[in-house]
Formats: sequence, structure tokens, C-alpha cells
Amino acid sequence: MSFLIGLLAGIFGGLVGVGGGIVMIPLMVGILKMGQHKAHGTSLVALVFTGISGAITYAMQGSIDLTASLLIAITAIFTARPGAHYAHTLAEGTLKRSFGVFMIVVSLLLLVKPFLPQLGQPAVGWAKITVLLATGIASGFLSGMMGVGGGSIMVPAMVLLAGFTQHTAQGSSLLAMVPASGVGAFTHWRLGNVNATLITGLIPGILAGTFLGGSFAHILPEGTLRLLFVVMLIWMGVKYFCSPFAQDDSL
Repeated sequence: MSFLIGLLAGIFGGLVGVGGGIVMIPLMVGILKMGQHKAHGTSLVALVFTGISGAITYAMQGSIDLTASLLIAITAIFTARPGAHYAHTLAEGTLKRSFGVFMIVVSLLLLVKPFLPQLGQPAVGWAKITVLLATGIASGFLSGMMGVGGGSIMVPAMVLLAGFTQHTAQGSSLLAMVPASGVGAFTHWRLGNVNATLITGLIPGILAGTFLGGSFAHILPEGTLRLLFVVMLIWMGVKYFCSPFAQDDSL
């Protein structure tokens, strides 16, 4: 089952340029009955391999900007650890509802992606560098807290504010998430929030799924895939956000 979860997360992650944690975490909590904190930590460990596999796949298509990935990663590695520690201090129910809100926000960002390039002039020069560094700060903290790769912040920021094409933004975000996810994963590991047994099944699924998703991303209609993904995210996000308070300890 862990292989299938990794495969699904990898496919979706490769398709839309995110880590896949927004798919992996609900499946681990809902199907495997894993606690929310441990699901976040386990997801981050697997997402290191999502970034590696996805970045290689996008690089084969020439869809990676190494400089942008480096600038984002430079600041992300410093905020991923505080994000992981902050998640560890939250109650199970609070973290679950925060994740629900996060999924809804991500779905809306994905929905408006086609319109982002038309919203104003993209930053250039030092302004562009500043945008990328700031993106790393936000995405790193979010990665550590939510157990995701941070691509949901990186991709819209790169497309909207820095003028990157959709494919290049997605490929660059997958590369940038490797060091950030690594820092967050190590922090969660030390906090006891990683299920090492599941990792051996998740990683092969992640590697295969991300390669498939990244390959299809350059072939299949992006709008249709994004719409299906958004519908799924909204449904899961609402379900998480509306979890009864009385069930916090058992969810």
C-alpha cells in the first residue's frame, strides 16, 4: 500500500510541479491511520526523492533554471527547520485543520495559474533575485510545517512575479525542494515524526510516479489535469477543515 501511495503522490507531484505531500499525507492518515504529525514527517522524507526524480525528468526536457533553484533553496533551508518545530508544537486537530486550509489555498492557486503571467510585469535584476529569496523563506517554512515540498508557493511566485514559464517553474521548484525537504525531514526525524517502515515502500513509488508525471506534464493538456487536481484538493481540504473537534485525538 505504501508503494501505491508513493506512486500516486509522485504522479501528481510530477504533473503539477509540487512535492506530492498534499496527496500523500491524506492517504497516510486516512488509509494507514497514521497520526497527523508522523504523516507530515514521513512525507518530507519521501519528498526529497520526489524532488530528485522530478528535477531529473524536467532537466531532460530543458525545463530547469539552476540559478532560480539555488536562490530559493538558499533561504528555504533556514526556514524549513523552524517550520517543522512549529508543526510539532501544534495539537493534532489544529495541525489537521491547518492542513485543510492549506489544501484549499493550494487548489485556488493552481486554478488561477493560467492567468498569473498576465498580472503585471515580472521582476528583473535585483528585484527578481529578491522575489526568489523571499519565495524560499515562505516555501521553506511551509514545507517544514505542512510536510510538503513547497512547490505550491514556489511555482505561482515564479510564474506570477518572476516571469518563468509554467514548465520551467515546475522543474525548478522540484529541484529547489530537495535541500529544503531534506532539512525539514531531518528535523522531523529527530522529533520522532517519521515512520521508517513506510519509507522503503514510499520511495520506489515516488521515484516511478514522479518520472511518469513529469514526462506526461510535457504531453497531456495541463488545464484538464489541473482542474481534476483542484477538485480533489478542495474536497480533501474541506473534509480536513470540517473535522469534528471531538475527534481530534482519534483522527
